Amino acid sequence: MNTTLMFIVGALAVVAVVYMLLKKMDIKITLFAVGIILMVIAILNGNAIIKEPVNVLVDPILSIIDQFKKQLSGAGLVILLLGGYTAYMSKIGANEVTVNTLTKPLSIVKSPYVLVPVVFLLGNLLSLVIPSASNLAIILLATLYPVLRRSGMSTLTAAAVIATTATVMPTPLGADNVAIAAELGMPVAEYVFNYHAIISVPTILVMALVHALWQKYCDKKVTESADMDLELEDVKEITGGALYKTVYTLLPLLPIVILLGVFGYNAMAGASLNLSVEVVTIMSFMIAVFCEIVRHRNGQEVLKTTESFFSGMGNAMGIVVLLVAASTFVDGLKAIGLITELQTIMSTTTASGFVLPLILVVFTALIVLLSGSGTALFYAMVPLMVPLAVAAGISPYAVTVPMGLAGNLLRAVSPVSAVIVIVAGTVKQDPFEIVKRTSVPMIVGVVFMFVLSMIIFL
Repeated sequence: MNTTLMFIVGALAVVAVVYMLLKKMDIKITLFAVGIILMVIAILNGNAIIKEPVNVLVDPILSIIDQFKKQLSGAGLVILLLGGYTAYMSKIGANEVTVNTLTKPLSIVKSPYVLVPVVFLLGNLLSLVIPSASNLAIILLATLYPVLRRSGMSTLTAAAVIATTATVMPTPLGADNVAIAAELGMPVAEYVFNYHAIISVPTILVMALVHALWQKYCDKKVTESADMDLELEDVKEITGGALYKTVYTLLPLLPIVILLGVFGYNAMAGASLNLSVEVVTIMSFMIAVFCEIVRHRNGQEVLKTTESFFSGMGNAMGIVVLLVAASTFVDGLKAIGLITELQTIMSTTTASGFVLPLILVVFTALIVLLSGSGTALFYAMVPLMVPLAVAAGISPYAVTVPMGLAGNLLRAVSPVSAVIVIVAGTVKQDPFEIVKRTSVPMIVGVVFMFVLSMIIFL
């Protein structure tokens, strides 16, 4: 295939994927379909896509199967186990206990603008337990929103803070971090604590401050009637006293606590103890089951609830399939020679090192704002990030960290994102009014994290 035709086909493939994403069509099927079409085009042009070709119909299927084997033996297994553990924490009520325990003290704070950064930081901490922005917002709307309103906080301020609670907390349990670490060939804890955290933690602190200032500024321009006759919704309580509540508050965070402990021990003692996320997750699950047996004194009933762990693994399979679909699409681009050509161009260009990360962040911003999805494009780009960074002669972290953080931050700026729609519907406000309140803190966060990433990683 000549170079001009290759670029035309590649451009049409990218446009097709972006169009389907904006139309909210299933991104997995889209990536699979476009990837297979590209592979067929490559085969018809005499390019082999697997080591032992069979024919034009079978080879793309064999390529997809190879990707499933690769993902399920690596990042895919981690994602499945984490999905199972999160589901089990919900089943035994531990997630709700954690939220209840951490949010209850906020009722004594009466200054709304002191609460804004506190709630924002607390919400980000809770996203370690409940990584889904939509699910976390639903829980906080039921439990925390009435507390915020009683403190004198305006409806739009409370809504904006809740809509932005799930941002960029550095967690080795995040599926996006697991996928990137696998591409980088390093433990996910090392990637998160050594690279992600040095950008994401300062970014969160800056956004907390900007949030407070921006909400106060916006509230001065708006007058609304105070709706104080709201009641807290009951949250599932764990019976058995303070000890049990303490234990069940910590259970959802246990994998992170163990990983942080190992990381700290290695740093202080100069050791090389390595516990993978898979091992830590299984250990935490076993501890949780033991706690349930002690609490209920009924092993048979407790073991029945463990089925939720495996159901949760099944639910997490969608993310694994998305990774395979993204790899299939990239394999199609590789098959027609586009990736090799792009790598050649980047390795010979004289453009500044920040150009590639900037292009990817701007592209991410555009897709997220229009589609409302903060991760779909990110997962589609995972297989490309490292080779493109290497070809451009820059650190892979200068690409992976900004692009990953940008998608998660800008989700709360899109009026069509699930979390904004849910919050707006619950508090009965126009989504665009909430986006006005979320846009400045999130955009400041994106700019800050990009500049910091370029300073540290380039």
